[in-house]
Amino acid sequence: MNFDLNILKQAERTALQLRALAERAGYRKYHMGRFEEYGLYQDNRSFLTSEQVLTFTDLDGRLLALKPDVTLSIAKNVQPAPGQCEKYYYNEKVYRPSRESHTFVEIDQMGLECMGTFTQEDVRDQLLLALDALALCGTEFRLELSHMGFLTGLLDALGVQERLRPALLEQIRRKSAHGLRQESAKIGLTDADDLCALLELSGPVEDTLTRAGALVKNEQMAQALSELAGLCRQLPREGEEVTVDLSLAGDMEYYNGLVFQGYLSGLAAPVLKGGRYDLLARKFNPGISAVGFAVYLNELDRLETAAADDQENTILNVALPKGRLGDKVYNLLAQVGYGCEENYNDTRKLVVENKQAGIRYFLVKPSDVAIYVEHGAADVGIVGKDILTESNPDVYELLDTGLGKCRMCVAGRTDFEDDPGRALRVATKFVNIAKDYYARQGRDIDIIKLNGSIELAPLLGLSDVIVDIVETGTTLKENDLKVLTEFLPISARFIANKASYTFKKQALTTLLEKLQEVIG
Repeated sequence: MNFDLNILKQAERTALQLRALAERAGYRKYHMGRFEEYGLYQDNRSFLTSEQVLTFTDLDGRLLALKPDVTLSIAKNVQPAPGQCEKYYYNEKVYRPSRESHTFVEIDQMGLECMGTFTQEDVRDQLLLALDALALCGTEFRLELSHMGFLTGLLDALGVQERLRPALLEQIRRKSAHGLRQESAKIGLTDADDLCALLELSGPVEDTLTRAGALVKNEQMAQALSELAGLCRQLPREGEEVTVDLSLAGDMEYYNGLVFQGYLSGLAAPVLKGGRYDLLARKFNPGISAVGFAVYLNELDRLETAAADDQENTILNVALPKGRLGDKVYNLLAQVGYGCEENYNDTRKLVVENKQAGIRYFLVKPSDVAIYVEHGAADVGIVGKDILTESNPDVYELLDTGLGKCRMCVAGRTDFEDDPGRALRVATKFVNIAKDYYARQGRDIDIIKLNGSIELAPLLGLSDVIVDIVETGTTLKENDLKVLTEFLPISARFIANKASYTFKKQALTTLLEKLQEVIG
C-alpha cells in the first residue's frame, strides 16, 4: 500500500521526508520530554534566543521549564566517546516568547545535530542535508553561508574590546552602515570603513569570496575564508541556490565558525538556521565539536497561502507612511523613474503601482510600516527611527534618509528638580525606549503610557517628566516645559524585509541607489 504524502500539510510532509533523509545519513532519533530542569537554562542564558522561560514547580518541589531549546538538552546529555561522532535528529515543540503578542508561542522544530570528533566532510554533509531540507518544500530557495571567524578576526584586527562588540554586532545584523559609523564613533573607532565594507560582502559565491579576500587582515580571517571556500567547492548547487553573506552574524556566544540560514520564496523569515557551536558543546564535554541546524516547521504551512497570494517576483512592494514623510519619499522616487500614473493623493486607493517600473506602493499608518515589512507584506518601507527603536522589528535598516529629522528627549517643567530618593514618574508613548534609557542610567521609574498630548502630563502633575519626540521645541516652550536631555537622534530610515533582500536584491539595490542619488 502506497501512502500519498500530498494529502499531508507541508510541515508534516517535510518532517517525514527530512526524517527519512536523516536516518539514511546515519542520524538517530533524539527525544526529550516537554519539561527540563530550569537550572539548565538559567546556567546557559547567553545561549538562548531569550532569557524569558516558562517555569513551574513540580510535585517534588523542583523548578522545571517548558523547553525553549532542544540543542542545549542534546549537548548536556550526549557524551561522545573520544574520537567518536554522535549524530541525532529531533522533531520537538519548543516554547518561546512572542514579541508581538506578549505571550509564549509553541514552535515546531525539526533539527539535526552532529557532536564529537568530525571532519569537514561531515560539515559538508550537514550543508547538503540543509539544502535537501529546503528543496523538499518544492519552491525557490536560498541557503546563505557565512563564517563567524571572518567577523571576529576583523574585530580583533580593529582592536575592538569584547565588551564593546555587541553594539557593533547588532548594527551588522541590521546591515546598517550609518548605525555602524555611529556606534564606532561612540567607542572611539575612528575608521568604520572596513566594518561597513563587510555589509557589502554578500551575493554569488565566487564573486563574494573574491571581494572578501581584499578585506583580509590576519590569519583568522584568512582561515575562515579558506574554510568557507573549501565547503562551497564541495557543494553541488553553487548557483542561485547557495550564496555567501559575510555580514550574516549569528550570536557570538552561540556560533563560533560556520553559520548558515535558509529562505523559501514567499516566506518572510528564515525557515532554517544553523552552524558550528563548539563553545556550547564544550561546556558539557571539553574538546568536542558540534554543528547542526533546525527547520522551523510552523512557517512551512504558510507556503500554500503564500503561493496563492504570490505576486510578480519582479515587483518591489513599498510601504509608504501616510502623511508628509511618505509624500516626500514618493516624490523623490518619482523623480528617478518610480512614479505612478495614478497619484495616490488624488484617490482613495491604498495601493498604486507602475508595473513597467516594477514598483507598487502601499499607503499605511506610519507606526505600521515596520510590521508590513517584517512580515513580508511589503519588501521595503520608510519608517522613523523612533518606531524602529520602540518596536525593534527583525528587518534590515539599509539607509538613513536624513528626512524628518528630530530627536527623542526627556522634558519637564522649567522648575523641575529630580529627587533620586523616589521613583521618577515618566509619561510617554515610547515605553520601551524610556525603559531602556533609564535602565542604562540605573534610575528607578514608574511608566505612565499615554497616546497623545504627552505635554499635559507634567502640567497636571500626572508625571514628573515626559519622554517624547521634539522637533522645534515650540510646544514645550509655550507650555512652560524644557528639554532636560536629548538622547536619540531620529530620522526616516529605509528598511527591507530579510527574505526580500535575498530574493529581490538586484531590484532593491537599484531602488536604494537611486534614492541615495536624490538625497545626496
